[in-house]
Amino acid sequence: MPQLDFATFAPQLIWLTLVFGVLYLVMARVALPRIATVIEERRDRIADDLDTAAQLKSDTDDAIASYETALAEARTHAHTIAQETRDRLTAETDAHRADLEGQLAARIADAEKRITATKDQALTSVRDVAVDVADAITQQLLGDSDRAAAERAVDSELA
Repeated sequence: MPQLDFATFAPQLIWLTLVFGVLYLVMARVALPRIATVIEERRDRIADDLDTAAQLKSDTDDAIASYETALAEARTHAHTIAQETRDRLTAETDAHRADLEGQLAARIADAEKRITATKDQALTSVRDVAVDVADAITQQLLGDSDRAAAERAVDSELA
């Protein structure tokens, strides 16, 4: 193997150093600056993307906060409207009920007056019927009747 021949060992080291030096210079002057530029551009692009993402996240958080605020206000407004409607309907219902209760009270009072009048008329009729019956019985039993005595007898029993 020629690489292990000690006679050619020194020239191989010189060529190794020369080739390594040339490759080092080519890499340092040409390839590495281009790679560094690409890496820097990537780093800048990533930083810009992260800044954009942070800005979008901030905008999203602001939008969510304003949405929740608007939603809370809408719920409060809806609750207020519902309560006002409920109160208005309750007031209308109470007024209607009071009106109906007044009408019913008037009808009940009128019905009680009619019942009292009918009762009084019935009691008067009962007295007259009782006097007629007593007079008729007295006439059939005794053959003679006294209407005034029958009225006194009925009045004493009714009182």
